[in-house]
Amino acid sequence: MNPETACIHASRDTTHSTGAVCAPIYQSATFAHLGVGRSTGYDYSRLQNPTREQVERTLAALEGGADAMAFATGMAATACLMELFNPGDHLIASDDLYGGTVRLFDRVSAKNGVCVDYLDTNDLQALAARITPSTRAVFVETPTNPMMHVTDIAAVKALLTGRDILLIVDNTFLTPYFCRPISLGADVVLHSGTKYLGGHNDTLAGFLVAAQAGLAEKLRFLYKTTGAVLSPFDSYLVLRGIKTLAIRMRQSQANAQAIAQWMLGQKKIRRVHYVGLPDHPGIAVSRRQATGFGGMISFETDAPETALRVLERVKLILFAESLGGVETLITYPAMQTHADVPAERRETQGITDRLLRLSVGIEAAEDLIADLAQALED
Repeated sequence: MNPETACIHASRDTTHSTGAVCAPIYQSATFAHLGVGRSTGYDYSRLQNPTREQVERTLAALEGGADAMAFATGMAATACLMELFNPGDHLIASDDLYGGTVRLFDRVSAKNGVCVDYLDTNDLQALAARITPSTRAVFVETPTNPMMHVTDIAAVKALLTGRDILLIVDNTFLTPYFCRPISLGADVVLHSGTKYLGGHNDTLAGFLVAAQAGLAEKLRFLYKTTGAVLSPFDSYLVLRGIKTLAIRMRQSQANAQAIAQWMLGQKKIRRVHYVGLPDHPGIAVSRRQATGFGGMISFETDAPETALRVLERVKLILFAESLGGVETLITYPAMQTHADVPAERRETQGITDRLLRLSVGIEAAEDLIADLAQALED
């Protein structure tokens, strides 16, 4: 089934005979038993709910995984994932990560005895050198947030083959419409479903998709035990969002390509980080492993004052956190998404007070460019 079709029909409710085109919202905390030892398959909504089951089946189908679990937020999904690891375990992660993930790794996972090292995960030589007998996973964002670095997923998997090391890929930026990391060797795929999957800035959600049934069983045990599951209503909202994922991703990417190209000619913009630009260092890898470049752009202004002026003056574009919705959002990573990352580390990674991140929505590209142009004017 093509992804455009799967976005709409993978969530079809085949469990019940109502004929409902949209999966119903089963707003029930508990379910009655048919008798002693006889269940409908649903007992308590923390374990499973028919509406949540539909969105989980949809994500598993889109990503090509054995099973998917839907969480209350993306960070809840990441926190549950980290329960796979024990004190003394070592993980390697991309050095440019969403700030909330860094905060979890550095302040919670470290407290629990799990050590995380950060490096450029596309530097295979450096990655190989950092692996130790206690390494249990490599955690990759690609493209990274916010600097848009690209990691070769298949190459990392080849390096890990024969070792008892999981490959975890955060696929939030590209979604399974543009990239399917499991087909490239990933063991677990992570999503903030709040972003492109939901797509309308109206709900929070997170997902883990496991490639193999054995790993899925371990994760589902942790999932039901820790309990940060997605509610029936939010499951419905994400299901509704996924139905338009394909057309939203295509329009967002087309807009991003036009805006990034326009930015290259602006004297107050010093550098544009967009994977779809011909001179992006990761474009060749991206073309091999993905069918699109997505709708995320980061750009460096000529001065901090310019960055602040843009944030104050945009009218159509919204100055807000998050990304992946139909509305175009602009974010100041140094003060928002990555505020908890130490300043020295931010600077080293290029997350300066001149950097802005743009999540390009599905409005007319001409209107978005006009808004940016007036915001950049002296």
